[in-house]
Amino acid sequence: MSRFTFDHIHLRSPDPEATATFYERVFGVTLTRSPQRIDFTLGGQLIFISPINDAATGEAPTSPYRGLEHIGLAVTGIDAIVAEMKAKGVVFTMEPNTIRPGVRIAFLRGPENIAIELLERSAA
Repeated sequence: MSRFTFDHIHLRSPDPEATATFYERVFGVTLTRSPQRIDFTLGGQLIFISPINDAATGEAPTSPYRGLEHIGLAVTGIDAIVAEMKAKGVVFTMEPNTIRPGVRIAFLRGPENIAIELLERSAA
């Protein structure tokens, strides 16, 4: 009996419009704009993008690091998806590779240094 369900991921950006446009262009999400933020759903998860309002906000870390380290997205047909994303100019930090039998992963770099993993599990 779970008392918690996942609600959202909140991203901060110095340029929310450019950040949102990346997700729209690369993942085909539909953006919803309000005066405070830009929202979209990716893989069933609600994501908010808000501007950075505090000049003391630190820079995004470089992976790997402690804490929330990356977003993982399940896919089917990872090689074709990576090729399609590369055609859109997406930069991959790890090419598709098999990490263990039945599991292939790739990593791309999103805005503000966000690491995004594509993960394909084959039926075994």
